[in-house]
Amino acid sequence: MRTIGLIGGMSFESSAVYYRLINEMVRERCGGLSSAELLMHSVNFEDIVALQKAGDWPSAGVRLGDVALRLQNAGADCVLIGSNTMHLVADDVSSRVDIPLLHIIDETAKALDAAHRRRPLLLATRYTMEHGFYTERMKRRGMEMLVPDAADRIVVHDIIFNELCAGKILDSSRRTLHAIIEKARDNGADSIILGCTEICLILDPDHLPLQGFDTTKIHARAAVDFALGG
Repeated sequence: MRTIGLIGGMSFESSAVYYRLINEMVRERCGGLSSAELLMHSVNFEDIVALQKAGDWPSAGVRLGDVALRLQNAGADCVLIGSNTMHLVADDVSSRVDIPLLHIIDETAKALDAAHRRRPLLLATRYTMEHGFYTERMKRRGMEMLVPDAADRIVVHDIIFNELCAGKILDSSRRTLHAIIEKARDNGADSIILGCTEICLILDPDHLPLQGFDTTKIHARAAVDFALGG
């Protein structure tokens, strides 16, 4: 079994989900009391959020690149950034190490392609929905990304940062997200990308108005595939 390196803490709520999913998948595949060979460096999310708000993505890339290098030096055979938003600096992180970076957007695109979905709605932070890095990378794989309108993007962003990252799961917010999905369905979306690693805390991808793709679970599965050799 190869060792997974996870850059976590963004937020720790989703990192806990990563840890559980990865270990459950390894146990399911290997049997008995099997668990993953996994190294996690959990950063202080408050520091990362300050860089996000300042638009200082170069410094964020350096910070996460340093963490990736520490994981490599500690024995990790691959590295994951446990956050959709911070894949904005994925190339900077990847350039600091010699081990592969398992890219959450690429893995999600594979899942969409396998399900023959081409017009997904992206639910994520405003950084992810508005900076274009997600849309452009998906476009290379033949996907036409949709995002909520400006007002709904603010709503989704606030639910993520003010509630989910703080461990708050509100039924009212779940209903709000379902309404946004229904609007996208009426506008031609054929699927939903849960494009923030915390959204799985409030939305079940199997119980949505459209087929849902949980990026946290998809990313965790890719890590286990790598660790176990396919």
